[in-house]
Amino acid sequence: MKIVLSGCLLAVSSALLAGCHGGQAGQPAAVQTVAARVVESQQQPVPVTLRSTGTMHARETAIVSAQMVGRIEQVMVREGDSVRAGQTLALLDDAALRSSVAQAQAGVRAAQSAQLASESDAKLAASTLERYRQLQAQKSVSPQEMDEVARRAEGAAARLEAVRAQTEAAHAQEKGARTMLGYARLVAPFSGTVTARMVDPGTLASPGVPLMQVDQAGALQLLATVDESAIGAVHKGMKVPVAMDGAASADLTGTVQEIVPAADAASHSFTVKIDLPSSKLLHAGMYGAAEFANGIRQAIVAPRSAVVLRGSLACAYVLDSQGIAQLRYLTLGATQGNLVEILSGISAGEKLVDAPSDRDLAGKRIDASAGVQP
Repeated sequence: MKIVLSGCLLAVSSALLAGCHGGQAGQPAAVQTVAARVVESQQQPVPVTLRSTGTMHARETAIVSAQMVGRIEQVMVREGDSVRAGQTLALLDDAALRSSVAQAQAGVRAAQSAQLASESDAKLAASTLERYRQLQAQKSVSPQEMDEVARRAEGAAARLEAVRAQTEAAHAQEKGARTMLGYARLVAPFSGTVTARMVDPGTLASPGVPLMQVDQAGALQLLATVDESAIGAVHKGMKVPVAMDGAASADLTGTVQEIVPAADAASHSFTVKIDLPSSKLLHAGMYGAAEFANGIRQAIVAPRSAVVLRGSLACAYVLDSQGIAQLRYLTLGATQGNLVEILSGISAGEKLVDAPSDRDLAGKRIDASAGVQP
C-alpha cells in the first residue's frame, strides 16, 4: 500500500510541474517603449591643435636702477601707480653733485674771461703786424723789428687757440657734472605701471642693483613655450585662440608677434610671443594657454546633448538593430561647438538617444518618431 501511494504522489507532482512550466513557455516578457529624439554619430575632419602654456607679460618691461652710488633721498611712487614717460620715480642725495656743477660753471666763466683777453691780445697783435707790413713795404722798419712783431702775433694766436681749448674743456666738464647730477633723478623710461618697488628712502643705491620695475602701458603679451618638434606649425602673424585663467568670459584671439630664434638648451623648446587684445580682465603674471592649429584629422563626433554623466563617467544610450537602447561608456576628446569627439565607445553612423536626462533607458525600445538627426 505504501508503494502505491508514493507512486501516485509522484505522478500528480510531475503533472502539476509540467502544467505550470507549459503555461509560461509561450509568453515573452514585454519591452517598454519610450518616445525620444534620436541623433547619429558621424565621422568628420577636425582640426589638430597644439596646446602651449605660458604667462602674460607687458610688451616692454624696464628694471630701473641707479647709474651711480648714492643714498636714496625720496621715493615718489608705489606698486600699482601709473606713470608717464620721464616722470620722476626717486631722488638720490645730490649735494656733492650740485657742488661739482657749481665748480664746473665757475671754471667755464674763468675760461671764457681768459678767452676774451686772449682774443683781444690776438686781435691787437694781428693789427700791429698788418701795420708793420705796410711800413715794411715803405722800407720804414728793419727786418728785425718785423720779425719781432710777427712772432708776437703768432704767439698771441697760439695762446688764443690754447685758451679756446681750455674753454671747451670747461664746457665739457660742466656738461659731465650736469649729466652726473641728472643721474640723481630716476625717471620712468616709458608710460606704464610700477609693478615692483624694491627700495625705500635711506637705502644706498648702486649701479645695476634693481630698484623698481615698470611695465609698459597698453596691450599685453603671452609668452608661451612650444616644443622644438612642433615649432614648424607656428609662424609669425598667425591667429591663436587663447584661454586665460581668471578671464574665462573673455573671447581672446592673439597674434603671434615673434618667435625667439634660439631654443632653450635644457627644455628643447622655443618661446613664442603672442600679442593679446586690450582687456581690463588681463593682468601681467596671469597663466594662460594658446591653441596652435596643426593640421586636420578624421574623428568620430556626436552631439554633446547625447552624452550624459553617470558619476564621473561619460556614457550614451546607443540603439541596436531592434531599436533597443543600450548604455555604453565613452572616452571623450575635445569639444568643437555643439559636438564632442568620441575616442572610444561608439562608431560612426550609430544612433544615440538625444538629451536622455536622468531617465534610465537601458533595455527600452526607443520610438524615434521625430526622426534621426545627424
